[in-house]
Amino acid sequence: MSRTNFDQLLQAGCHFGHLTRKWNPAMAPYIYTERNGIHIIDLHKTVVKIDTAAEALKQIAKSGKKILFVATKKQAKEVIAEKAASINMPYVIERWPGGMLTNFPTIRKAVKKMANIDRLMQDGTFGNLSKRELLQVTRQRAKLEKNLGSIADLTRLPSALFVVDVMKENIAVREANRLGIPVFGIVDTNSDPKNVDFVIPANDDAKDSVEVILNACCAAIAEGLEERKAEKADEKAAEAQAEAEADEAKPKRARKARKDEEAPVAEEAAAEEEAPAAE
Repeated sequence: MSRTNFDQLLQAGCHFGHLTRKWNPAMAPYIYTERNGIHIIDLHKTVVKIDTAAEALKQIAKSGKKILFVATKKQAKEVIAEKAASINMPYVIERWPGGMLTNFPTIRKAVKKMANIDRLMQDGTFGNLSKRELLQVTRQRAKLEKNLGSIADLTRLPSALFVVDVMKENIAVREANRLGIPVFGIVDTNSDPKNVDFVIPANDDAKDSVEVILNACCAAIAEGLEERKAEKADEKAAEAQAEAEADEAKPKRARKARKDEEAPVAEEAAAEEEAPAAE
């Protein structure tokens, strides 16, 4: 069953591309027609592409890996933050920190710095600071929180990137390409799809368009997480059962071992009784 349908996407305005003069010819396979100087995206293809991307995202989530969501444009920031947070995935909605993927250890150091400031604030170490120094530290903490707070839980490189507007986030896409991290992207008619592994051809400027696509993809990720949870619960139950069976078998084994030990003794006793009779 499809995760979205033609009417849903049409209603959200996913079909509106850019002006024909601003198009990227590489997007030609996804363009249905042009109307009033604007390219119209073929939503039948978008439906299929959303399903393909959603299934792949579901499998990544099911394997317990992280997907990093990226959207720094005004129309998509809130939607990305809300949807990514709802499935406990990291996201970037402020400026993309250059080298975030290719220089990941440095980014992790900045995140740790934020955690250190929090710890020192809690244990009262900053109580001796002057007002000016305290203000500087607080400002530094706020800046780190704004830029990196949403990726604080990202302890290792993400296994995939989900990008809204691959043209605007081209640095993030390039970094992912260099490291072999698959890129899922909402690609409009003015963008180049060649560096995107999972292309979702759609309007990347309208909030409704971004939201309807994210709803489908995040629902798939949530399914993957649920299935992972269920599998783990099943594994635990199977382990518990195996342990219970092993515990149950212990007395049986002990009784058998005792019998095996007693058998030779009984045989020896019988043999000794029979010996005088033989004389």
